[in-house]
Amino acid sequence: MLPAAILLLAFGSLLFAYLPMLGVDADADQEVAAQRVTHPESSPPPAPTQPPSPATRAANDRPSHGTNVYRSILPGHFSPAVRGVPERVYVPNSESGTVTEIDPATFRIIRTFPTGTYDQHITPGWNLHRLYVNNTTSNTLTVINPRTGRTVRTIPVTDPYNLYFTPDGTKAIVVAESLQRVDFRNPHTFRLIKSVHIPSAGPDHLDFTANGNAFLISCEFTGAVYRVNDHSMRVTGRVDVGGLPVDVKLSPDGTTFYVANQGKSGVTMISARTLRIVGFIHTGDGAHGFAISRDTRHLYVANRLAGTISVISFRTHHVVHTWHVGGSPDMLQVSPNGRQLWTSNRYNANVSVINAHTGRVIKRIAVGSSPHGLTYFPQPGAYSIGHNGVYR
Repeated sequence: MLPAAILLLAFGSLLFAYLPMLGVDADADQEVAAQRVTHPESSPPPAPTQPPSPATRAANDRPSHGTNVYRSILPGHFSPAVRGVPERVYVPNSESGTVTEIDPATFRIIRTFPTGTYDQHITPGWNLHRLYVNNTTSNTLTVINPRTGRTVRTIPVTDPYNLYFTPDGTKAIVVAESLQRVDFRNPHTFRLIKSVHIPSAGPDHLDFTANGNAFLISCEFTGAVYRVNDHSMRVTGRVDVGGLPVDVKLSPDGTTFYVANQGKSGVTMISARTLRIVGFIHTGDGAHGFAISRDTRHLYVANRLAGTISVISFRTHHVVHTWHVGGSPDMLQVSPNGRQLWTSNRYNANVSVINAHTGRVIKRIAVGSSPHGLTYFPQPGAYSIGHNGVYR
């Protein structure tokens, strides 16, 4: 038999390795400390507490045959971090300054609570332990504990229109649209690491390359899309797509970026390797928000002005369905089992629940004014890269 001291040491090492899976990580440890931070932007960034994990990154920017960057969002692929978390839909009501919490099993509103002024999106944290309400004009993030649905603190952050996390979990990226920049921050304390100026107006939405080393960000008001290296934190490329580009999504094989272009009523396709435009798919007026189907074979497109949702096949690059759902569909979420599509109706003060296979509207739920980037949580996925719930 091994000596008792050696057995005890081995057990301690095993327990330490599994702490993040049990929900005990830097976020939990730093929550009280973060409450005492009055303005984290002025402090130097601490060393990352969660180093990059090669297992969460693809090999390179030119994926091999058979790659699926969304393999972790397939049905049932839940992270241990969300075990026991109740399913809820959180809806930010931008012009009401509130969030509506909905039970998706019954479609009943659990409660509506105040957050901050012009809350735009609700973003799951990289490690799936917290939700962040992006209160743009009050310059704050409201932090929600998804296990209880209760707010736990408010963090001062400048102009948070949108929020993302690098795939390795080492940086948060705040999209400061009105200031025309992206702010790289510590993902736990939100202390500023570096601000990067985006050369065109209206930076909005982004998505990462297959290896996570760079991202493409849309600039809605100038028809441009930029590539930013998230290691060097520098702009490294640009492509002009015209119109009004909004949401961005990488194809499952990692070769192509899809950009919702509401000014051109469709989707622009861009090579992830060369940044050249490789195609355009007409969908409908006001093409705005995206979601990946649960089987990762299709891209849902919300056409906000047309009141429709288009379904694009990743294999053929063609629209295979156009559903007339009414309202003004904006941001989208797919239910964990893939059977429902939830969308905020930006100009109608309600949320639609849609059959994700037939396009039939199952339910409309009245919420606050100007509902925007709703999130359905939890979802399958190893980690969150942000926005209103995008996972890998």
